[in-house]
Amino acid sequence: MIERIAILGTGLLGASVGLALRAAGFRGSVMGWNRSADQAELARSMGALDAVGGDPIETARASQVTLLAMPIYATLDFMEKLSGVLGCEHLVTDVGSTKRLISEAAARLYNTPERAAFLPGHPMAGKERGGAALADAHLFRGAVWLFTDDPEARRSAHSAALVKGWREWVAAMGAKTLDLDPRRHDELAAWVSHLPQFTATALSAVLEDEVGEAPELKDVGGRALREMTRLGASPYSMWRDIACTNTQAVERALLALEQRLAHLRENLRSPELRNQFEQANRFRKE
Repeated sequence: MIERIAILGTGLLGASVGLALRAAGFRGSVMGWNRSADQAELARSMGALDAVGGDPIETARASQVTLLAMPIYATLDFMEKLSGVLGCEHLVTDVGSTKRLISEAAARLYNTPERAAFLPGHPMAGKERGGAALADAHLFRGAVWLFTDDPEARRSAHSAALVKGWREWVAAMGAKTLDLDPRRHDELAAWVSHLPQFTATALSAVLEDEVGEAPELKDVGGRALREMTRLGASPYSMWRDIACTNTQAVERALLALEQRLAHLRENLRSPELRNQFEQANRFRKE
């Protein structure tokens, strides 16, 4: 039974997990840590944490399950640090948006009978902005929480039970769980998550160039413009590691979109434009 959880990284996702655990009936202790002490204290004041830990390593050692809710390279760094101090009575998991490098590190550093378990995870939930202030106890309800676990992991019975228990709490938070190969995960994420973000970033940037000096024109677009550019408000700090760790898959997706946009541009006055709209409508209906 899981009774002690540590959340390292108490921004939007980390603080939302704390709130969601409480809403789902978790009665154990939830400790938290963040590089910004103010963010950790805010998460505590909101009820996402019981207490704030002073040292992330000791906070993890005192817990059964440690959730790494931070950018990908920071996650990889903490995986290295924790692997040498945690044992088979511990589970580490994460919420990173790309999984290949994290899964490879997990296979190298964790998941043997004498070591801690590591369960790579990725909730397909979030907002265009981060921070504990935007945390939501219902953020994961109806969302898919992906896992890229290694089917050949050789865990102790104790750590295997922690993996099972964490999966159950994810479901209790309202998420639908799905297991994927890590490379397949990154390919799919490039299409359904990363491509929309970079498209919105490009659209917002070009609009800033074209109408940024005439802010009243932004209102002309109305709801359509707001919806299309909402993700354009996402900060670089949230997406730098994703771009660096899933470069090839994102490049392929962006190239396909570039080619489709060129096709649309070349057929603005041809019947082919109708075909493109019909194809887009089919995707939305499905």
